[in-house]
Amino acid sequence: MSAEPDGPEGRLRRFATIWSRAIFPVTATSLTRPEFEQQLVPLARRLRDALQERVFDAKQGQAVGAALIDTHCTDPEALSRTLDCVDAYLVLYCGGDGPREELRARSARVQHAVAAGFAQALRERTLAEQEAISRAALSARSAVAEALHASEARFRAVFHGAAIGIGIADLDGTILEVNDALIRMFGGLESNVRGRNAAEWTHPDDSPHVWKLYEELVRGEREHYRVEKAFYRPDGTVLWTNLTVSLLRDADGLPQYQLALMEDTTERRLLNLRLRYEATHDALTGLPNRTLFFERLEKALAAGDGARFGLCYLDLDGFKTVNDSLGHAAGDRLLVEVADRLQSCATAPGEMVARLGGDEFVALTTGTDTETEVDELAGRIMNALAAPIRVEGRELTVRGSIGIVEGPAGERGAADVLRSADITMYRAKSAGGNRYELADPEADARAITRHGLTTALPAALERGEFFIEYQPLVHLGDGSVRGAEALVRWLHPQHGVIGPDRFIPLAEHTGLIVPLGRWVLEESVRQARLWEGRVLDGGATGPLRVNVNLSPMQLTHPGLVSDTVDILEREGLEPGGLCLEVTESALIGADDDLLKPLRRLAEMGVDIALDDFGTGYSNLANLRRLPVSVLKLDRSFTQSMQHFPADPVDLKIVEGIVSLAHSLDLAVTVEGVETGAQADQLRELGCDTAQGWYYARPGPPDQLHELALADAIS
Repeated sequence: MSAEPDGPEGRLRRFATIWSRAIFPVTATSLTRPEFEQQLVPLARRLRDALQERVFDAKQGQAVGAALIDTHCTDPEALSRTLDCVDAYLVLYCGGDGPREELRARSARVQHAVAAGFAQALRERTLAEQEAISRAALSARSAVAEALHASEARFRAVFHGAAIGIGIADLDGTILEVNDALIRMFGGLESNVRGRNAAEWTHPDDSPHVWKLYEELVRGEREHYRVEKAFYRPDGTVLWTNLTVSLLRDADGLPQYQLALMEDTTERRLLNLRLRYEATHDALTGLPNRTLFFERLEKALAAGDGARFGLCYLDLDGFKTVNDSLGHAAGDRLLVEVADRLQSCATAPGEMVARLGGDEFVALTTGTDTETEVDELAGRIMNALAAPIRVEGRELTVRGSIGIVEGPAGERGAADVLRSADITMYRAKSAGGNRYELADPEADARAITRHGLTTALPAALERGEFFIEYQPLVHLGDGSVRGAEALVRWLHPQHGVIGPDRFIPLAEHTGLIVPLGRWVLEESVRQARLWEGRVLDGGATGPLRVNVNLSPMQLTHPGLVSDTVDILEREGLEPGGLCLEVTESALIGADDDLLKPLRRLAEMGVDIALDDFGTGYSNLANLRRLPVSVLKLDRSFTQSMQHFPADPVDLKIVEGIVSLAHSLDLAVTVEGVETGAQADQLRELGCDTAQGWYYARPGPPDQLHELALADAIS
């Protein structure tokens, strides 16, 4: 069945039609335009795939550029029109429903890849043609030698009829004969070439070995050589050629003449330079792009002893706000102005500025004293951004965060240097922005470790690397164990046991906290049910309650209530055996929608504890509207009670909180109890339960059973 006219395939073919109409007039092909369009359809499909792929692959675009050469689209105008079509229509017809900003950025990268593939394929085709010319040149040498010995007429026919430039010189280098093609290369006058000496045609771009090869040839030490060489024309312009010089010997085998074959490659070289420029420079700002920057950085890092480098990694603060409020056109004008200002900051030898993409720029300085130079460069950049930029009649204040990496060459690779600069830049941004920070290896290591832990979290849950320790909750009145708080740990293969303070924020950031929290709840409820059976058998008066922490992200998850009910029913634990702890900060200003799941759980009989109470500065009057039954007093209020006498102010505060809580029918639990004096003081103040190292450190579930059994026996 054919694709719908307005479906993805239909839009793809519409793009192929526009493309074929644009480049068919400049394509050397015997096909009709509809036939040529059919050849472009699979290429258009590859462009669409490159645009829509999750991870950009430059090989798709490069393959399209190379395929253009295979379809005889070798005219530079064909490439120019192709890039125009991709820029104007690829996102429109092949972009799908993706974000336009990202698609436009991806389209620019696709264009660069197509240009690079076109240039590489054209270069390979050129090399193949040059090889054919070389073979023709060698054949011509044999033919010329034979003609000199056999027939002057045949020699003249080959010599003057050749399409490439041919010249004959004696061993001293004096030009004796030239054909019409060579004369045209040098301006059309025979006097510009004939009679001159080859030694006069030196050029500053000559590689050092060119004249060494020439000397070896005239001495008879080699038969021929081939080089790329530039010549000055009489009008001062430069002629670039592929030059093949061969030695002609007489009948006795002695050197007699030089035969030079020249192919004019000036236009091809200019095209390659243009394509190279487009492939290595940012289309919007004209600055070097990521490709060229990495080439320069790798060269700087490969310099010899004593060489150093300094790198400034800049990211504009709040640039997304400009795009969202004023539009991408205004954002582009802002980036162009920023690029101009940055360019003016890096004018000294060894300095360069590049745009990596989006609003990220880099500045590189090299030399022997980059420790001072990179600081000065960063200062110039911050000063350059200080003045407002006028865009669409508005003056925009530009702020930037800079990460600086400086050091000796040869110690690190380009990717490591840029990663360190990126990490440092984000450290400057997190410190408030509009500043620069120096790279710190320890901070880099911590950031890399955080990243490694973040990426390892999903697999860690699947492999069962998490385990739970339990810290007893003790009744202050009679000292009996009433339950325990479940505390999750990560047994990392390399880092050992990792506490929740290190990986819970990472899990919340990645969204893994929901499945991890569900696992912790399920394991804790199962353990509470085991305790219930064992402790009752041992003679205890009631079940042990388990406290499980909930993160703010779990509170907003729609499956919180259903998951909790399902786990309790599946494990056979009564709702009263579970207490869910929620931090005070998570409930500050909470609306009814956020509180609704907690109210439903509380109505079922699940206890809700307000954890870290006293750290969130909440309005105490709001306690009445929260579905909580327990206040867990933060340890900061009771630290002064570890020794006698306690701070009277802290005593008054705790006494007031306990009195308020009891008046609202709320139980009070205290965390961080570490001494007997502290426990006695809290008991006198009326606190209900406590936990801390004074009673037991977090440990395996059997520890709690032993404590509870001891209480039952006593």
